[in-house]
This record gives sequence, C-alpha cells and structure tokens, in this order.
Amino acid sequence: MSTDHFDKEDHETPRPSLKATMIPIVFMAASLGFFIGYFETDPHLPLFLSAIVATGVAFATGSRWKHLEAGIMRSIGLTTQAIVILLIIGTIIGYWIAGGIVPTMIYYGLSMLAPDYFLVAACLICCVVSLAGGNAWTAAGTIGIALMGVGEGLGLNPAIVAGAVISGVYFGDKISPLSETTNMAAGVVGVNLFEHIRYMLYTTVPALVVALVLYTIIGLNMTTSGDGTAQVDALQSSLDELFTISPWLLLVPAAVIVMMVKKVPAIPALAVGSLMGFICTIVIQGVPLDESFTIFVEGYAVDTGNVTVDDLLTNGGVNAMMWTVSLIIIAMSFGGILEAAGFFRTIVESLLKLAKTTGSLIATTVATSMTANVVGCDQYLSIILPARMYANEFQRRSLKLRNLSRTVEDAGTMTSPLVPWNTCGAFMFATLGVSAFSYAPYAFLALLSPLFAILYGFTGFRIAYEDEPVRDESADKLAASSA
Repeated sequence: MSTDHFDKEDHETPRPSLKATMIPIVFMAASLGFFIGYFETDPHLPLFLSAIVATGVAFATGSRWKHLEAGIMRSIGLTTQAIVILLIIGTIIGYWIAGGIVPTMIYYGLSMLAPDYFLVAACLICCVVSLAGGNAWTAAGTIGIALMGVGEGLGLNPAIVAGAVISGVYFGDKISPLSETTNMAAGVVGVNLFEHIRYMLYTTVPALVVALVLYTIIGLNMTTSGDGTAQVDALQSSLDELFTISPWLLLVPAAVIVMMVKKVPAIPALAVGSLMGFICTIVIQGVPLDESFTIFVEGYAVDTGNVTVDDLLTNGGVNAMMWTVSLIIIAMSFGGILEAAGFFRTIVESLLKLAKTTGSLIATTVATSMTANVVGCDQYLSIILPARMYANEFQRRSLKLRNLSRTVEDAGTMTSPLVPWNTCGAFMFATLGVSAFSYAPYAFLALLSPLFAILYGFTGFRIAYEDEPVRDESADKLAASSA
C-alpha cells in the first residue's frame, strides 16, 4: 500500500480546521447509532449518508470532486486483493462444510468436554470452530448456543460461559485466514495476509494462554450440577449421520496451515484449500456434481429440523460474502473522501502531538480503534479508519506496517463484542442471551489483547522496524513544534 500520497498531493489538498473535520465524524457516529439502534438496519445506509455529508463539507473547505473521486478510487483499490480473498473464502466455507471438514473438526472438538474443565474446553472448541469457519458470529450462533445450553445444564454462570465463548470465537475471527476482519486488516494496511497472521500470534497466543489459565482456575473452583452432555451427544450423532467423519479430513486444514507456514501467497493457497474441499465434497461425501457447483455460489445448506444443526451447517458461498464486500466498498469510499479532503491529516496531526514515542503511537492507535467501536458501532470501522489514519505515520517512523495491522486487530476486532450497541455486542446478546455488560468481565481474550499491544509498544518487544530509517523534515518540524 502506498501511504505517501499526503506529501505528494500536499500542494492541492486543503487544510480543513479541526472543527470542520469533526462534522462528518460526528455525523457518522450519530447516524450509525440512530439507524442501527432505532431502526436496527445494517451500517451501509448511514455510512453512505456520512459519505455524502463528508463530500459536502469537503466542497465547503475547498476540495474539488475530481480530487475526491480519485481518493475514493484509490481507497477502494487498496482492498481489491482482500475482496478477491473474501470471495475465495466464501467457497472454502461452503466446500469445507459440504466436504465434512468443518463437521469433523467440530465432532472431535466436542469430545474435549469435561465438567471440571468445561470453560477451558468451551473456549478451545470455539477456537477450533471459529478457525475452521473464520467467522465469530457463525461460531457463536451455532456451537456457542449449544455450549450455553450445556453450561446451563451444568449450573454454570451464563455470563462466565458467554465470556469463554466470546474469547474462543474471536480468537478464530482474529487469526483465521478465512476471517473477513483478518483479511480486511491485512488488505487495508497493505500487508501480506499470512505475514499479518504470523505477527498477530505474538500478542494473541499469550493472551489466549492467560485466558485459558483464568478459565481453568474459575472452573476448578466452581460447583456444577446437572448433565448437559446429552446435547453434545445429540449434536455429534447428527454430524455422524449427515457426514462421513474421518480424521483424514483434518489433512485439508493442515495443508492450508503448511502453505501458510511456507509463505505461499494467500490467493493460491486458499484456492488450493477450496479445491481440496470441492474434491472432498464429491469423493468423500458423495454430493452430486451439479449440487457441488451450486455450493460455489450459494454455499451449503441443510434442513434437518434441528435448528442448532441447521444453523451450524448452513453457510458459505460467494453470495455470503457480498454483504461484507459492499460494506467494505462503502466504508472505503467514506474513508477515501476523508483522506482526499485532508480530514485525516487534520485528525492525525492533532492526535500525534500526544504520540511522541512508539509506545504512545500504538496506544493512540488502540484508543482510536476502541473509540471507533464505541461511536461507530461496527468493528469494520474500527479497523478501516485507524488503519487509514496512521499508516503514513507508522511508515515515517520506520515501523513496519504489520505493527499497524496487528494493533488495529488487537484493539478493533477484539473489543467490538464488548460494546453493547456495537453490531457485534448486539449480535452476541441476541444469540447467547447475555448482555455485553455481563460477559465483558469474563471475555478475557478481548480484554487482554489491546493490553498486550500497548505493552509491546512501550517495551519494544516484537516491534518490527524497517532496515533503513525514513526521514521526513516536515514531520520532524511538527514533532519539534509540539515538544
């Protein structure tokens, strides 16, 4: 990704005041809160209206449409690779379900359950399911519901069980190569997908380990009653009836992981994973060829009469990605206008007066992502906006952009379910039956990830720098003037 166009176009980019800059930002926050909170609509329309308001303010501060249009096209262009990957991921999810790969992972994951270690097992199972599907909402809305029922049968506090589920599903949503947010963060910042994932492991794995330790301590000190394992047995039986369950199917995700480790580019690696799923669908599960072709576009669907099983297995296909693709395009159009009109520059220059060190820069990025989750009401904005705002400054300070992509996920992706009025928090409440205010204290992974990001920033641990420092005299003057 090229982030030096601020300097290249500085002679023609207006310098709006902070007051003018805040108009589209405040409108965005208000419109998202109003439309999502009152009308319960998707964020597409309020974002589109925000783009119109931003355009009007940009005209008033001296921007020309040609310049704004170029900014929109440039901003959308940055996500082209991510959009292609998302479409491939849609086919992977469909074929991995139809091919029995995801059902096999769930089947064996459910066998890990034990009363004393239920919270740990629940978190790990959700990790597996979310890694397999790359979607926190799907995992929570399927296996998460089953685990909440099991926890209730064991007499556990629903808020604690929900916290373990949230930690597990967002672990996969953060680091799975199938995850929309993972691909979005890498694509918007301009970092190789697998490089982005490898670098996120430095903060995510320690946070998960600490979370698992805490769940173990809580589980060993809680008294349980009842028996909810019958629900798990029923789910395993349903999976066994619908699919050929075999540990050999686990070779497919293992192959994708190997390709990731070997640094195979994301698009061909994921395409191979999709092809392997297609072969498993036909050869192992015996799905007719014409139905297999339909799965490519429509995804896999099943109607067993069991709501949990149907929700668990109905997913995937190219069409399933269109909601996210359209949101990306609208959000990036809004961001492109803010950037081309000089709004981002004004915001960044104001905030960077407080960020004089690497640690404070990362802390500022974390705070911005978390604020976007609160006022923007959607996790996509908490990734896109900070990524676009701070990319140039990370490069100017010789920080590799994978630091930025990791940070926006540590703070943006992970804290989104902690905000009750965020789309993620609202979904989890509707799905798990527990409010974000109740489960937030127990969603340890979501709480720890931004703290690890800030800790690494101030200690310098696992902070990657470019080989040669980048000098920018105008930025040096800005830093000197703010000192």
